[in-house]
This record gives sequence, C-alpha cells and structure tokens, in this order.
Amino acid sequence: MKLINVFTVKPSPLSTFIIILILCILGFYSLYYPPSNYQNTLLHFQNLFLSSSSNSTVSAYLRVLTMHPHLAGTKTDFETARYVENHFRGHGLPTHTVNYTALLSYPVHSSITVHFSNGSSIRLRLTEPGGDEVVAPYHAYSPSGSVHAKAVFVNHGRESDYRELAAIGVSVAGCVAVARSGGGVGRGAVVEKAEEEGAVAVLIYGDGDTWRDGFERGHVMRGGVGDPLSPGWGAGVEGGGGERLGLEDSEVLKRFPKIPSLPLSADVAETILNSLGGAMVPLEWRSTLRRSNNKVRNVGPGPTMLDFTYQGENKMATIQNVFAIIKGSEERDRYVLLGNHRDAWTYGAVDPSSGTAALLDIARRYSNLLSSGWTPRRTIVLCSWDAEEFGMIGSTEWVEKNLVNLGSKAVAYLNVDCAVQGPGFFVGATPQLDSLVLEVTKMVEDPDTEGASVYENWVAADGDSNIQRLGRVDSDFAPFVQHAGVPSIDMYYGRDFPVYHTAFDSFNWMKQYGDPFFHRHVAVVGIWGLLALRLADDSILPFNYIPYVNQLKSYMKILNNLLDPQISLHPLIMSIQEFALAAKEADDESKKLRLQETSGRLIDMKKRALNDRLMLAEKGFLDADGLRGRPWFKHLVFGPPADHESKLDFFPGIADSMSRSTGMSERERLAAIQHEVWRVSRAIRRAASALRGEFT
Repeated sequence: MKLINVFTVKPSPLSTFIIILILCILGFYSLYYPPSNYQNTLLHFQNLFLSSSSNSTVSAYLRVLTMHPHLAGTKTDFETARYVENHFRGHGLPTHTVNYTALLSYPVHSSITVHFSNGSSIRLRLTEPGGDEVVAPYHAYSPSGSVHAKAVFVNHGRESDYRELAAIGVSVAGCVAVARSGGGVGRGAVVEKAEEEGAVAVLIYGDGDTWRDGFERGHVMRGGVGDPLSPGWGAGVEGGGGERLGLEDSEVLKRFPKIPSLPLSADVAETILNSLGGAMVPLEWRSTLRRSNNKVRNVGPGPTMLDFTYQGENKMATIQNVFAIIKGSEERDRYVLLGNHRDAWTYGAVDPSSGTAALLDIARRYSNLLSSGWTPRRTIVLCSWDAEEFGMIGSTEWVEKNLVNLGSKAVAYLNVDCAVQGPGFFVGATPQLDSLVLEVTKMVEDPDTEGASVYENWVAADGDSNIQRLGRVDSDFAPFVQHAGVPSIDMYYGRDFPVYHTAFDSFNWMKQYGDPFFHRHVAVVGIWGLLALRLADDSILPFNYIPYVNQLKSYMKILNNLLDPQISLHPLIMSIQEFALAAKEADDESKKLRLQETSGRLIDMKKRALNDRLMLAEKGFLDADGLRGRPWFKHLVFGPPADHESKLDFFPGIADSMSRSTGMSERERLAAIQHEVWRVSRAIRRAASALRGEFT
C-alpha cells in the first residue's frame, strides 16, 4: 500500500474552509460540553487514598499519643496539641490553633472509710495499680463535701430502680447511694436522680467481669454541653475577653449537682456491697447481677457506715482547638469538617487517641494526594477538639462562635471519637447521608473477614445496616447536629470496652485486646477519609433525603402506638407527605444533573443551587426557641429527651411533653403534647421548603 504524506498534499480552499469550520465547531463544543473524565479522576484519587494505608504508621501515632496522660487544661494536653499541630504542618497543611478559656474541674483530695457493724473499719483504696501518673479518680464538677451516712445499693440508679426500692420499703434519704454503671443512664443522671431522692452522696462503680480494679472517671455536669459560664455563646478566646457568668449565677448553679460523688472500682465497691444488710435485692435486678458476676445480696440501708470526703476545685483553664485546612479549588466557601477530640482522662488509647491517630493518618494520606495533583473541589477542615471529656467544650464553643458561617457554608461534619474499642462496625448519621455511608463501606476492606467489605460483614452481623441516629449527647457531633443543624456522621469499631475512662486505657490494652494488628484503625481511616472525599469532590453532593422520609414515617408509626387517641397526628402525616414530595423532586433533579454531567454539559449554577438546598435542608428541623426548658437544643427530630428513661429517642420535644406531667391536668398534658406535634410538623415543612428552595 502506498502511503500518502498528508502534509505535502495541498488542500483546496473549500476543503480548508470545511476543516476550519469543523475545528471551530469541535472547539466550541469542547469548551462548553467537554467530554468529562471527572468521575474517573475522582475514583483514581479515592483508590490512591485507600492504597496508601499503613497499619504500622497508625500504630506509631497511637504509641506517641499515649505515652503520657493528657487531661484537658494540663501541660501534657498542651504538648499533645503541639504534636498534632506539628504533624499537620509537617505534611504541608496550613494549620492554626484557637485557644479558649473555660471552666474546668479537678480533684484535690478524696477519701472513704468504711465502718462495719462489728466495729472494725477500713480506708478504701481510691487509686489504680500503676496509675501514679494519672489524675486521681473523680467526677468533674462534683461539689466538695463530707458526709457520715449509711450506704444503700440502688442498682443502676434509674427512676424504675427507686420504685423497686420503695416497693420493699427502702429509702435513700440521708444515705450514700451506691450505683453500678450501665442500664442506659449516664453518671450525671444517676447523681441527679439520687439528689432528687434525698441521698447525700453517690458512689458509682464499673459493672463487669473484667478490669474490676479500674475507676471510671467522667463529668457530672447537667443541662447541656459546653462551657457552663457561657451557655449559648462562645467562650472567651484566650486574652480576648468575652462575657462570662459568675460561679454563683443561677444559670451556672443549675448545671452542677448539689451532692458530691466519686467513681469506684468494682473490687473496691464489693467491700461496701458485701457488708450491707436490710432488704434483699429485688428480684428484677438479680438476673443482670448474676450475669455481671456481682455478688450483691442486700440493699441496706447500712448497717455499714461511710465517712465520705471529696474536695475539688473548679478553675479557669486554657483549652486548645487545632485545625488543618485544605482549600477547595472551585467552592472554597463550602466546608467538609472532620473532627476528633484530643483530651483524655488518662492515657486514652481508645478514648480518644485511636480517633486522633486516625485523623493524623488522614492528614498524611491527604498530603500524599495533594502531592499527586489532587485538590478538593470544596474546602476540607481537620479539627482536633479539646475538653470534650468535660462536656464537649472545645467543639461547642467553636460551633457557637461560628454559628452563622456553619449555617450557610458547612456541608457536613464527620466525627470519630473512639475509633476502635473492639470488633464490630457501628455508625450513626443524619439520614440524608445513609446512602453515602452504604456506598463507601462497600469500598473498604473489612478488617476481620478476609475478602469481604466492611458493608458485607456489617450487614451479616446485624441482619441490616442498622444506621443509628444522633440524638445522643456523648461526643462532638452533638453541637453540630442538635444546635447548628449540620448533616453529620459518627462512627467507630466496637462497643462498651471494659477499660473506659480508666488508667488501663493504654497502648498495651489496644495492642493486646482492642486491635492487635491495627487493621480496624485502617478501616476507620479508609471510611472516614472516603466519606470526606466524596463530600468534598462530588460535583453534586451525595445526599439522599428519601431515607430521611422513611425514618420520619417509622417514627410516626411508633408515636401512633404510644400516644393517646385524642392526640391528632394529622399535622405530622401531612408534613411528612410534603417532605416526601420534596425529597423525591430533589432526588430526581440530582439524577438528571448527573446524567447531564456525564454527557459533558456544564451546568454549574444549577448544581450549585441544588447543592445549597441539599446542604441547608437540615437547618429546617431547627427551632429558634429550642426545646422547652432547654433552649440550647434546637433540633426537633434528633436530641436528648429530658427524661433519661423516655420511650422515645427521637422528637425530643414530644418526648419531654409526654414525660412532663407534674402539676398538670390531663387536659393541659394533652394540649402540651399536641403543641409539640405541631412544632415538629412545622419543622418538617420548613425542611421541605428548604429542600425545594422556594417560598411558600
């Protein structure tokens, strides 16, 4: 075959014109409708992120983080902040630290002497073996006090437990209440209920078969989160002043218990419990006591007497939040936030340093991506919070200070606290992120089952994906969801680890029990980092509000079975129907825009408008007045009920109205519940309107 040198063939004027015309048309088309390999590029960087995993690197981070205890406001906490800050900077990420001054609480002295009926006495050991470096066991914000009183066993210290005691003629008035942890109620609620029942002090011990010589520290502040001296507004930045309430202000005083309390180990608690006389343990408690290998036989009161003393101090301390920022290339004013708290009661290998090590590894991997040419479409912020253990203070103060910008610019908040506690994957989310969670967990290799994804093992273990909701107040997602209305995710491996808040929460425990090969840490980093990549890089946000509709419908069915027939759920039914239509319209629009995107059409303004609606709809569930008596909690779908034993873990305003009956007639009670049904209905309609982006 003879080859023709096309460069030597002289084209005719007509052919030249046609060629130029075709090139112009192609150039014009490529300018406005370029063939997109955008998704392939994103997938490339996602795979690169996953392939850069290193369990030995995460292990090394955790070893450094757990060399010393790092309680908030202490020298070692500052040193840990510098380690995180230097790590971010060392990987080329713009980094800054914001210092706040907040009220923290520390122990000065504690002692308990047990006086037995035979006249002998013993002073209890209130320290852990080998725990000289750590803070003495205490409850932050407990008042100081000394009492001489009989002991009474109150099981978990719930209202139902006190009813059982009353049924057998036992009162805790004037006594020291001894409670075991668990039972679905936090230590603050245990102390609050004991105070209501007339107890003069409270002792709470860890309930379990293992690690029986560990003392579970924690705070007992009540009525919300954040610095108690700046309720609802950001604490003063160090050196910059700011409004603060006084320690004797009524708003501050109601946040603290009026009776002192201390944690005990299970072994130390047995010294008291085995010496009690009086009534036998109620039958309803015995099965769970046997399961926990607890040998309590009688509840008291006495005859054992306790000399109880606790002296503590509340003082202003500096806390530090550390941030690393990766600026977006196209939507710099849209923010995807990844957060973990850094402070720990002791060494904190699980809580929170497993999460901190994961955050450090995400910084390393993102730095690698940046070196490979990646730049996120939206801005990513890595957040290292301080003083979470004192009531989410670091994150709450930051949220309160940045509330307006969060309200208009935050895409989502992704929280990891205790990244690894043991086996089993758990995740909580606001429902518009459910679909994204399922997609991402299918991409990450399961740490415990070879050849399976996290999703496959998760579904096999639960029989369902079982995504939890974020109405709890036990980690840094609370201010983002319940105060600012930011779509959020919280995730972790394992549940209820036995060394929680004790001196045994160490690197050695993690290495031996929690995650010997650090494969679970790698899985958390993979899921956490991929979630952020999708939220930062997808041109159309991967939100789907149809699962939100399904969740609301299931809540309505539960309500229908619980509420008096006189309560009308018609407003709720109609608002959910309206929200369902808006969710379907938004989903259809998302699918349509994605199809147009793959054909190469640039429709940035439409995508931006849709993304804003997808991002801001969560704000519709907020109510400016907040929950009755608890105005800081503004989300009417997800939030903590005031009654710790409420049957509802959703619609907190309705839950509160169902529980709040003291001093009300039946007519008033029903009217209060109906009002809260209307409030939730209006919130759902607001969310539907925001999702549509139209005025009503």
